[in-house]
Amino acid sequence: MTKVLFVCLGNICRSPMAEGLLKKRVSEAGLSDHFHIDSAATSTYEIGRPPHPGTQAILVKESIDTSQMVARQITRDDFQTFDWIIGMDQSNVEDLKRIAPVTAQEKIHLFLSEVPGKETKNVPDPYYTNNFDETYQLLSEGIDYWMQTWKKSK
Repeated sequence: MTKVLFVCLGNICRSPMAEGLLKKRVSEAGLSDHFHIDSAATSTYEIGRPPHPGTQAILVKESIDTSQMVARQITRDDFQTFDWIIGMDQSNVEDLKRIAPVTAQEKIHLFLSEVPGKETKNVPDPYYTNNFDETYQLLSEGIDYWMQTWKKSK
């Protein structure tokens, strides 16, 4: 089983959007039983809150249920549980590497690191940019590349 955790600052915009998109893609591919997918925040700012209305609107348009999504902060156990811990921007990755045990460092990746030509780019936070469509497009593109990566790693 491939265990994937998407991480952003508050767990209300980018990471739940990525979680929802990946769940949809693996379901469409008939691979739901082979993946455990979740999302979390590096901060405590939004704990207990549902996804941002802009994220909900995008996901609902894609027929992705957001009713069970609730913001949470990453835990120490997550570094053991998940095989892939994917931060949305360099700041997330730095925070994750700072708090992760030494044994989990290699699990941490930048989301766009798998997308040719965008390997060092950040996924912009629509909480600040208010451009949820741009974030969705980048996440959608990135998910395709991540699925190829996971397929190769099997």
